[in-house]
Amino acid sequence: MVNGELGRAEEMAMKKSRYSFTVVVGVLTVLGLSGCSQETPAEKAKAAAASGSAATQAAGQAAVDAIKTPMDNARQVEGTLEQSAEQTAAKIKEATQ
Repeated sequence: MVNGELGRAEEMAMKKSRYSFTVVVGVLTVLGLSGCSQETPAEKAKAAAASGSAATQAAGQAAVDAIKTPMDNARQVEGTLEQSAEQTAAKIKEATQ
């Protein structure tokens, strides 16, 4: 019986080590395959430049529009104030004559 129990313990230890080895090999395989599919820094730079130019243009246009609208409004107000000032000056001129 002692030999039978010892044989089982050895057998279980071998199964455990095979299982551990299989898990380690599986993890390394998954990591290796995921690493192979990654882009190189040069490829990343090219992709960023291609998508970045469109994004940069859109962001630039949004910034221009954000500035342009208030400036247009300011020009309209400026025109209104000039007209009002001219009318006031004309009334003063009439009153003093």
